[in-house]
Parts: sequence; structure tokens; C-alpha cells
Amino acid sequence: MDYQKGMIVMSAAGHDKGGFFVVLDFDDNYAIICDGKRRSLEKTKRKKWKHLCVTKAVLQGYSTATNKEIRRVLANFQSKG
Repeated sequence: MDYQKGMIVMSAAGHDKGGFFVVLDFDDNYAIICDGKRRSLEKTKRKKWKHLCVTKAVLQGYSTATNKEIRRVLANFQSKG
């Protein structure tokens, strides 16, 4: 799987199971995720890839500049699914 920044992922395990997040950074084993609300840009979450379901959606440009923009994008994404 080719991971990239800006991917929309869904948590498959843990307290945040079923929640959608944006990948801000990553390495081979972990992704740094944010949802703009519970996990803001100031308080990101480090989560293993095996606990995330990768979607086909990827944010382009400056959609991850603020918590408000992230919440707006994820709300639109979640209402589609």
C-alpha cells in the first residue's frame, strides 16, 4: 500500500473506532492522525497502520491548515459514507 499525507482513514480499533481522521505524517508502522476535534492539530494521535482502514479519499492542498477545515472536510466525508 502506498501511504501519503492527506489520506482519509477510519479507525478500526480503540476508543476512536469508526471515526474518520486525516493522516498528517507517517512512517512504515505508524500514522500521525487528526480529526480537528477530539484529536486537534495541537494534540495529534500516533496510531499503527494495522488499526486503520485506508479509504480512497485524499485531501489536496491546504485542507489541513486548521482544525476547522479538517472538521468541515471530515463531516462532508462522513455524511457520504
